[in-house]
Amino acid sequence: MKDFLKKLKGKNILVLVLIAFVGIQFYRPSITHEPVTGEIHVPSDVRAVLERSCFDCHSNQTNLKWFDQIAPAYWLVADHIKKGKEGLNFSEWDQLPTPAQNAKLWEAFNQIHLGAMPLKSYEMLHPEAKLSEKDINLLKKYVTSLAPKQKPDTAKISAYNKQYQQVNTMNAKPSSASLPKALNGISYIPDYKNWKPISSTERFDNGTMRIIFGNDIAIKAAKEHKTNPWPDGAILAKVAWDQIIDSDGNVTTGAFKQIEYMIKDSKKFASTKGWGWARFLSPKLEPYGKTAEFTNECIRCHLPMNDNDYVFTSPLNH
Repeated sequence: MKDFLKKLKGKNILVLVLIAFVGIQFYRPSITHEPVTGEIHVPSDVRAVLERSCFDCHSNQTNLKWFDQIAPAYWLVADHIKKGKEGLNFSEWDQLPTPAQNAKLWEAFNQIHLGAMPLKSYEMLHPEAKLSEKDINLLKKYVTSLAPKQKPDTAKISAYNKQYQQVNTMNAKPSSASLPKALNGISYIPDYKNWKPISSTERFDNGTMRIIFGNDIAIKAAKEHKTNPWPDGAILAKVAWDQIIDSDGNVTTGAFKQIEYMIKDSKKFASTKGWGWARFLSPKLEPYGKTAEFTNECIRCHLPMNDNDYVFTSPLNH
């Protein structure tokens, strides 16, 4: 009798599990299939790699396998597609100006090169999406080919000269009340001009060069090699200029392009990985983004560095 009751109980549990499994199939978040309005035009071998490894989550041409359609896997797939297309959609490529297209490709390659994309959970069920070293080198070669040619650029020189004539206006110290504010409430910090440089980098996709400055707390952390995590109060300011090459081949900074801040406060900015993010464009210091959600774009870009406190910068020895 006791064994019979155990078997009956076991069967009841299996029935309940089966009912629950069937029931969850009816909750299906929508996966929209918008039309392709502007395809990306790249060499056929590059496109083949993108289609195989990226299009399912980053285009309107999603191709779900039968096992992708079964909940709860379907819920995860739907979420990946939604977030993927928000950040990058190869089927609406014509909506981006050329510089933005190149920047998106540069960012996408960085994510691939750092191993963040394709997602490992996606690769496990879709092994065909895994990129080989040959695939990665192919993408690198193509993205590198989009970089502005390294030659004297009269337009950049002219832009720099025009901006230089306005340097006194740019350097006038604004009052705290008049400081530009990002849409998440973070104000422009003019004192970065008095900070020490931590590192430098360049963006080959758009021909800019950048210097990363740190406030006193950041500099102290860099000297003491205590940057993973960075201490609360550390601020990093990355300033970008046009990269100019003169007729003699000398590389110098040109016109000011933008400044980006990362402000560490693990409690205040807990919802954005412990960092406050802000970006201001052009000498007018126009806040970047259309809503405060612009920070999601920042986080997506820095996500591959989650084991390095979301910071790409490797401080130079001080």
